[in-house]
Amino acid sequence: MAHGIRRVRPLLGQIGGPALVALLAVATGRYLAAQSPAFEPVTDATLLNPSPNDWLNYRRTLDGWGYSPLDQINTQNVNQLQLVWSWALAPGISQATPLVYKGVMYIPDGGGTGILALNAVTGDLLWDFHKEFEPASKELSLLDPSRRRTRNIAIFGDRIYWATDDAHLIALNAQTGAVIWDRTMADFRQGFRVSSGPIVVRGKIVSGMAGCDRFKKDPCFISAYDAQTGQLAWKTSTIARPGEPGGDTWGDVPLIQRAGGDAWIPGSYDPRLNLIYWATSQAKPFTRFQRGTDGAALYTNSVLALDPDSGRIVWHRQLLPGETHDQDEVFENILVDHRGRASLFKMGKLGILWEIDRESGKFMASHDAGYQSLVDVDKAGTVTHRPDALPKPGVKLSFCPSQGGFKNWHAMAYHPTTQAFYIPMFIHCSELTYFDGGIDRTEGGGGMGRNTGGRMRPHPKSPDSLGELWAVDVTGKELWRHKTRTPMTSAALTTGGGLVVAGDWDRNLYILDAATGRSLFHMRMPNGVQGFPITYAVNGRQYLAVPVATLDAGGRASVPLLLTPDRKRPPTNTNGVFVFALPPSALPTR
Repeated sequence: MAHGIRRVRPLLGQIGGPALVALLAVATGRYLAAQSPAFEPVTDATLLNPSPNDWLNYRRTLDGWGYSPLDQINTQNVNQLQLVWSWALAPGISQATPLVYKGVMYIPDGGGTGILALNAVTGDLLWDFHKEFEPASKELSLLDPSRRRTRNIAIFGDRIYWATDDAHLIALNAQTGAVIWDRTMADFRQGFRVSSGPIVVRGKIVSGMAGCDRFKKDPCFISAYDAQTGQLAWKTSTIARPGEPGGDTWGDVPLIQRAGGDAWIPGSYDPRLNLIYWATSQAKPFTRFQRGTDGAALYTNSVLALDPDSGRIVWHRQLLPGETHDQDEVFENILVDHRGRASLFKMGKLGILWEIDRESGKFMASHDAGYQSLVDVDKAGTVTHRPDALPKPGVKLSFCPSQGGFKNWHAMAYHPTTQAFYIPMFIHCSELTYFDGGIDRTEGGGGMGRNTGGRMRPHPKSPDSLGELWAVDVTGKELWRHKTRTPMTSAALTTGGGLVVAGDWDRNLYILDAATGRSLFHMRMPNGVQGFPITYAVNGRQYLAVPVATLDAGGRASVPLLLTPDRKRPPTNTNGVFVFALPPSALPTR
């Protein structure tokens, strides 16, 4: 019990049948638990072909689409949506993705403090699990409790898997919340942390790692664990080591000073090719002159294709070689087949939609949203930093976007009917001055590098709109742009009813026609729409779950207070999940 008391409240009943109550004693805690032999374990086959009624993965399916085929709520009736239940989440940063399986919702609590199980029809609490965290040292500011978050969890077998802020992987009984096992993935005292959760591939729980800005003997990595036992199956470094392929791209920088390559957004999986696709973030410190590199610094800002059995890197595609402005490409990988080829699409902070051949890693195309001022990309995919945009020590630099990016963790979604992506964006620019020196190059040193300023400003191409939902198809053809006064702060969701769902800082929930961008439903929420909206169905009724929250990172929390002073949000913490459905009178008759 080195990491404190794990508190689990009782499962009060199982949807669809009575519960047999048993008293369990585990370690120093007691769990009042309901045993239900009717629980149907989630298998690999289930994850690859989930019921439309469920939301079993970070983006529902392992191809990363963020799409549900449910169509009871559609373009003709969405204006009749009504709130049916809600649940408040704990204070702190909340960027939650709910999971739903057979009428039960599992959701990370606010502040990355625990996991809740709720009746997905009524909102009744079934169980909650919370853990106590050991205090971090004052030097590890990013491990401050106020910065904790958990974006997603995973379900497999009869278990919920939670990768905690302090780099533990915990398996919980899905029916009771009782701890089955608890494994340490990395030592949080070295700065390691986890802000997003795992995915499940071929019986393995696969997780990325963050907190890779400090100099360590063992740099950042992606790792996999046996779902049954929690034993480590493999561990793959996201930093090319001296003497290994790609190691020379760091020049003569010693391994202990090769920082970055965080893999803090969940990956995707292609069962036909049997490859996991995971992306990495930028090198650290942020600028080349601060970290002493001129080369590509592999495997930062790359897509890695991994063998799920061994973790071997089958191929890599670096999108921003030698990045030098804190513009990372770590975000979701969406797997789409079109024009007879298997492609991977993604977008990073620069607002460039990349297409990569997912069999070979070959560059296929790029489509620029038209706002960034830092790089040029030619037809072969070669990226060149514009000379006037390169940071120089002590010289103020103005560039677009800021370090927070146009596109951040707020995932885009794909719709198979329109063959388009729906991308939540924050359109803005920044002024920043980077400084040389002041970096401790011993173990435990490093960090992001010294800079000052960071004054953000509206983009000259979008002076009155900080937010945008951009709809663009697989060929780069723009369908429409939905402008918003404040930044988009949620992920996007698409549905078989022809809808796209997203929200902004200013408490606006938007449901739009995926084909035209026409607004079909609009509602002001208690706070900013933040997290990952999902949809699911129970007993023939479709529901829409929308998380809201107060805090964010990447400037989306604070910047609107300065740039849009005419817009206000409640000063108190308002984290929660709000669930909507059509009224009974609007439901189809059976």
